[in-house]
Amino acid sequence: MSALSDLRVLDLTQVLAGPYCTMLLSDLGADVVKIERPGGDLIRSNPPYLDGDAEEQPYGGYFQSVNRGKRSIELDLGDEDDREDFLALVDEADVVVENYRAGTMEKFDLDYETLRERNPELVYAAIRGFGDPRTGQTDRQGQPSFDLVAQALGGVMEITGQEDGPPTKVGPGIGDLFTAALNAIGILAAVHHRERTGEGQFVDTAMYDSIVSLCERTVYQYSYTGESPTRQGNSHPTLFPYNAFESADGYVVVAAFGDNHWRSLCEAMDRPDLVADYPTTDDRLANRDYLREEVADWAAARPTEEIVDLLEGSVPSAPVQNTADIFDDPHVHARDMLVDVEQPGTDESVTIAGQPIKLSATPPEPDRRAPLLDEHREELLNRGSGEAEQTADD
Repeated sequence: MSALSDLRVLDLTQVLAGPYCTMLLSDLGADVVKIERPGGDLIRSNPPYLDGDAEEQPYGGYFQSVNRGKRSIELDLGDEDDREDFLALVDEADVVVENYRAGTMEKFDLDYETLRERNPELVYAAIRGFGDPRTGQTDRQGQPSFDLVAQALGGVMEITGQEDGPPTKVGPGIGDLFTAALNAIGILAAVHHRERTGEGQFVDTAMYDSIVSLCERTVYQYSYTGESPTRQGNSHPTLFPYNAFESADGYVVVAAFGDNHWRSLCEAMDRPDLVADYPTTDDRLANRDYLREEVADWAAARPTEEIVDLLEGSVPSAPVQNTADIFDDPHVHARDMLVDVEQPGTDESVTIAGQPIKLSATPPEPDRRAPLLDEHREELLNRGSGEAEQTADD
C-alpha cells in the first residue's frame, strides 16, 4: 500500500506547474487521472525525443518527466457528453486540480461551487499566476503568467546574476516548480482537514505569491534596512565566505562563514594570519573584498578535487557539477534520484529525475512511464463494472 493509495485526483492541468504538483502526488501513490483537452497536453509534442522517428513517439522528455504514473482520458469540457463523463468522475474523486486562468472553469459551469454541490468532500486546488478571487481579488487575475513572469515580479531576477550584469532568470522553472510543491502541500493539508471534518475546501496557490515567499530574505532585508536587495553574483549579503571560486580546472563552492569553518579554511590555506586578523563575522564582512581575493588566489592555483579533499569534513564545500557529473555521482544513484522508464514508440528506456520525498514504510514509485493520450478511457468510464483497473505501465 502506498501512502496516498486511497486518493483519487482528477488532473486538469497542463505544461509544468500543475503536472509537477500531481506528479508528486502520483509518485506517493495517488491515482492521478490526467484529463486532457482534445489533442492532449500542450507539451506532449515538446522535445527532446530519442534518436529515431519522432513521429512514432507519442511524447518527448518534457511530458514524460512530469506526467509519469498517471492515467489519461481525453475530454472536451465544452461537449455535453464529455462534460457528463467528467462530472461522473468528480462524483468519485477526492481532489480536482486545474491551472487555468481564473474564470475558465466557470465558463464550462464546472467551477468549485458547482462541483462541491455534487461532491461536498471535494478538495478543489487551483494553480494560477496571480491567484483566485476567492482568496483575495486583484486586478492581475485573469492575466496569463509563466515562470519568467513570476520570477520577474516576485524578485528572483533582481537578486540573481553578477553585480554589474542584468537581472537574470534562475535556470530551473522555480516559478512553476515551487508553486507546484506548495500546492501539493495545500492539497494534503485540505485532505487531512476533510478526514477530521468531512468538509472539502478550495486550495489556491499563486505563482507570484510563491516567489515572494521563496525570496523571504529580500522581504525582511528591506523591512529592516529600507534598501532593496540586488545582485551579488554568487555571494551572500550577510554571510562570508559563502561563494563560488574558480579553481584550476573548474569551480568550487565554499561556505565557511562560521568561526570554526573559517579557522579550518585558513588552516587548509596555511594562512593563520587571516584567522588572527579577521576572527569574527563582522571583521570578515567588513573586509570581504580583500578576503575574497585571498581565497580566490588560493583556489585558482589548485584543481577542484584537491580543494574539496583539503576541506572535506571541516568546511562545507563542493565542486560545481554539470548534469554529466550528476549522472556519474554514486550518491545520486544510491538515493534513487535517477530512474529509468519506458519510452513508448521505441525499444529503449529513458532517465528522468527521481522523487526526493523518501518514506520508509511506503516508498514512492517514480519509475512508471507517462500515459498515452486517452490510454485509460475504457477503464475509467467503466469504473465500478467489475473490470480490473490498470496502471499506466501495464
